[in-house]
Amino acid sequence: MNQPPPFPSLLLLFFLSSSTFYVANAISANTVVDSPLLTQKIGTNRTIKVDINGKGDFKSVQAAIDSVPSGNDKWIIIHVRKGEYKEKVHIPKDKPYIFMRGNGKGRSWIVWSQSSADNVESAVFKVEASHFIAFGISFKNAAPTGVAFTSQNQSVAAFVAADMAAFYHCGFYSTHNTLFDYKGRHYYDNSYIQGSIDFIFGRARSVFHSCEIFSISDKRMAIHGSITAQNRPDADDDSGYVFVKGKVYGVGDTMYLGRAKGAYSRVIFAKVYLSKTIAPEGWTDWSYNGGSEHLYHAEYHNHGPGADTSKRVKWVKQLSEKEVSPFLSIDFIDGKQWLPVWL
Repeated sequence: MNQPPPFPSLLLLFFLSSSTFYVANAISANTVVDSPLLTQKIGTNRTIKVDINGKGDFKSVQAAIDSVPSGNDKWIIIHVRKGEYKEKVHIPKDKPYIFMRGNGKGRSWIVWSQSSADNVESAVFKVEASHFIAFGISFKNAAPTGVAFTSQNQSVAAFVAADMAAFYHCGFYSTHNTLFDYKGRHYYDNSYIQGSIDFIFGRARSVFHSCEIFSISDKRMAIHGSITAQNRPDADDDSGYVFVKGKVYGVGDTMYLGRAKGAYSRVIFAKVYLSKTIAPEGWTDWSYNGGSEHLYHAEYHNHGPGADTSKRVKWVKQLSEKEVSPFLSIDFIDGKQWLPVWL
């Protein structure tokens, strides 16, 4: 009769079994993250089809979301077929586990045009429900650039206030305040983000992996524009933005990597291509009244003409391999616990 394995062997078996999920979801750089792979990882075939030409279950994205029952606790796919859907879309807190799957960021568009004194009010797309995934969709606020410091100033493309939200191969377009990355743990992979001033802002804990950041000039103001305005309020807050690989480029005037929004603002650019669009100073404390001693604006092994650090502001940190390591790990956003796949 076979004897059961000794206790240490059981522990080893448990460890190996538990690790399988992580290894399976941490894909290699050669793997293409596409909608079939994401669909496989979330393990569902429940699909609601949205087709602007009436060949699906709904013609409106919001109508499809409205059809998801309150308290939904199993993954459901909302397939947004190609087309330009001219509507504002909101996923409320009581509708988690939605996978919004498009046909590609150049093919499936959610577009609206609105400026407001209130960032959230202006947002074309709002997600507040946890466990959200988007793939292959572009979110665009088409409002024209208004007058600086007025109610015409805010034109948000996406307001992300959900915990455990991931965007793969998506696009975010606006002229000002493009991505309100408000709160929660977020992952952006191979996505495109375009804007001019503070166009990635908020106090979320987010990783931007292999993303394209494109700056456009804003002629309304004498200051340089800034890519990020991260609002970490204190040392105990775990928020921050980490940009890993990808590239930053643009047209027009030079751009700062970030400006201080909160006293402990935290932004890291690591292994990113920085074009000549980046101002030599790199960072700014424009409009911030506090000191720079608690700011965590940092860089690690960036490359390109904008990566020259010889004229950087005094408070920027040039990180060592040991110092940057926690930020390069997917554990920064606890990704092993909730992400379907990551690179």
